[in-house]
Amino acid sequence: MQRIKSLLIWAGVSIIILVWLPLLALVRLFDWDKTRYRTGYLFRRLGKAISRINPFWKITIEGNTSLNDREPYVIVSNHLSNADIPVISNLPWEMKWVAKRELFEIPILGWMMKLAGDIPVDRDARSQKVSTFKKCIFYLRNRTSVIFFPEGTRSRDGRLYRFAKGAFELAIREQVPVLPLVIDGTHGCLPKNDWVFKPNVHARLYILDPIPTEGMSEGQADELIETVRSRMAEHLMQLRGTLREEVDAVESLNR
Repeated sequence: MQRIKSLLIWAGVSIIILVWLPLLALVRLFDWDKTRYRTGYLFRRLGKAISRINPFWKITIEGNTSLNDREPYVIVSNHLSNADIPVISNLPWEMKWVAKRELFEIPILGWMMKLAGDIPVDRDARSQKVSTFKKCIFYLRNRTSVIFFPEGTRSRDGRLYRFAKGAFELAIREQVPVLPLVIDGTHGCLPKNDWVFKPNVHARLYILDPIPTEGMSEGQADELIETVRSRMAEHLMQLRGTLREEVDAVESLNR
């Protein structure tokens, strides 16, 4: 029965995507904002629609959803599964996603990401960091937020892993706040290399308070990372009702 229900959900997802692609292309033709704001915003609504047609998912969003998304942030989130993306897309904001280049090569999905102006990054080519930074800076200076998964990949066990410096160096360089998101409940909801949805998923997304970077120097990126990770880990502890070492992989290694 679970397989049949999952098959129906995937059929619904496919139909929505096929409808959304020409609509997105049409909006892009008339989107004269240099950041493709309207196109990107419509693309995020696709993620929201996908999450809403899945009867196995309950999504709870808490924290400051009234933030003005035209006052840009460098947004960072922990990463538990592919379900994180449609869950985060329930936020009422436009933000450009920094994502691995391979996603942009997937038919339809990659086309839509390009139309929306999302930012590809080649994690194996250090020379690409400058290009990625330039695109992020362009968006931030034109009042559009960018979002990173600073762990670089999905967590293997739901714990918080080390953060790469890129997002934090960017925030300090541009003197814009870091906005941490904490997501929980999506780990294992769609197992890797499987298409059957796990039942009774309660995805929780919490928006922490922005962390200012004004007056910080680029040499303080590690300090900023520690502040952000610590706050995210503390909130995961509260959500799960557990100890720090059970949510923070780095803390466990240090013991």
